Amino acid sequence: MTETGPFTELNSRRLGPVRRFFVTRPRAMDAVVVALVVVVVGTSDVGTGASRSVAVGMGFAVAAATALVWRRPRPVVVTSVVVSVGVLSLALTGSLGGLELALAFALYAVATSRRAGTAWLTAAVSFAVLVTAVWVWEQESADVMVRGDDGTYMVTDDRVGTTAQVLIFTLAAMAIGNSVRSRREHLADLMERANALAKDRDRQAQLARAAERSRIAREMHDVVAHSLSVMITLADGASVALDRAPERSRAALTELTSTGRAALRDMRRVLGALADDDAPLEPTGQGDDLVGLIDRFRTAGLPVRAEGLRLEPPADTGLRLALYRVVQESLTNVLRHAPGTAGVAVELHHHPNHWEVTISDQGGVVPAPESDGAGLGLVGMRERVELFGGTVDAGPWEHGWRVHVTIPHQEAHT
Repeated sequence: MTETGPFTELNSRRLGPVRRFFVTRPRAMDAVVVALVVVVVGTSDVGTGASRSVAVGMGFAVAAATALVWRRPRPVVVTSVVVSVGVLSLALTGSLGGLELALAFALYAVATSRRAGTAWLTAAVSFAVLVTAVWVWEQESADVMVRGDDGTYMVTDDRVGTTAQVLIFTLAAMAIGNSVRSRREHLADLMERANALAKDRDRQAQLARAAERSRIAREMHDVVAHSLSVMITLADGASVALDRAPERSRAALTELTSTGRAALRDMRRVLGALADDDAPLEPTGQGDDLVGLIDRFRTAGLPVRAEGLRLEPPADTGLRLALYRVVQESLTNVLRHAPGTAGVAVELHHHPNHWEVTISDQGGVVPAPESDGAGLGLVGMRERVELFGGTVDAGPWEHGWRVHVTIPHQEAHT
């Protein structure tokens, strides 16, 4: 799905301003059709010497045009009304008077909105009724002698010409209408598939976020358990040394307060990560060994150049784990999607108010094997970093891929 909602014909096609105007305002197109029918049908016999007056012709034109206002919701009924108006015009004035145009608009609506069998049956019945009326009631003009190419003469009849016109308008309306209906059905099928893929992608992203939250919760459980153990030890030590070494007891109580506040922050993140998840809790480490992590990837054949690994790690264990997971997930993605890369740079920087991690590669030199991944590792990374108020920027960079992560100091916003 798009950022503004599901895929639709309107947001999935490039439409010019005029086309977009009429697609979004179908009643405007109906007004154009009505006006065109009134003008063409109402003035079709002017200057031709036909027996019907302009007023009579305009009356039939208005009747047919009014019926066409409902051609979208009731196309078959409207077609019947237009045919009836045509028959009435022939019976009273002996002329069809251009009503074949109104018939074409009505049949087009039938072809675009009804099954092919229904549309062709409606067209055949309409053509048969109207042509029968033409041959019964149309005024016969004087026969015209037309000289053929071979020197002979042929006699023509206006009713043949009218029949041909009705046939042409009928077939043209059906051909265009069927083509439009087929295109709409094909586009609707494409939109349905695209929306289904978008929903599946969203579901996978939700599952990835849930898995990452569960993973964070397991890690935070271990962190909080460690902090509580330290607090208990500090409390016991302060109690024992209270009488003999009050200064040491005071220092232990100060450290106890600091550890308790850190544990409280970690617990809040645990609750936020868990949300509605029922995650199993098991220890997963402290995220201290970035050097060992890099060495393991080097052993796997990844040419990693690292900078900043010897920096003093953050005191916040949750933040250490976040930095560790960012590096781990980014290097794993390089192994999967950029095999044979000439080099990978891992840069870790500690600024006064935030930590910054950048992992960039130079692109793969051999085709990457097919993978079932759908960017879910990046989703989990983003979920983890956003728990600390940080940002993740990932995308193509020079000849490869780059992940840039910024995580504020926890102490800076608590």
